[in-house]
Amino acid sequence: MTPVTGSHATALAQLGHALSDGTRTRILLALREGPARPSDLAQQLDVSRQSMSNQLSCLRGCGLVEGSSEGRSTWYRLADQRIGSTLGDLLELVVTVDPNCCTPKGCTCR
Repeated sequence: MTPVTGSHATALAQLGHALSDGTRTRILLALREGPARPSDLAQQLDVSRQSMSNQLSCLRGCGLVEGSSEGRSTWYRLADQRIGSTLGDLLELVVTVDPNCCTPKGCTCR
């Protein structure tokens, strides 16, 4: 097992910060399906374009997403595809730990 350093702890804290906001978490989950433009994500997640811009900026700062310009559009994708599979594993863990936590009406674990 690799020894944990302060840098490792900081990186995990950044991930925790990113996931602490529901909109950012939903963005990451949406990007598991593939790259998307901010305007499409804003519409899909029913948030303002300004909010989407702010949240994508945060996720870029955490190193979780990256953007690439294509013509007049910027497409965002997960910085590493392992992020998507890790999020899937985390979702499975949450449901395993507390199967009653998340219902079709929304999460009740607050």
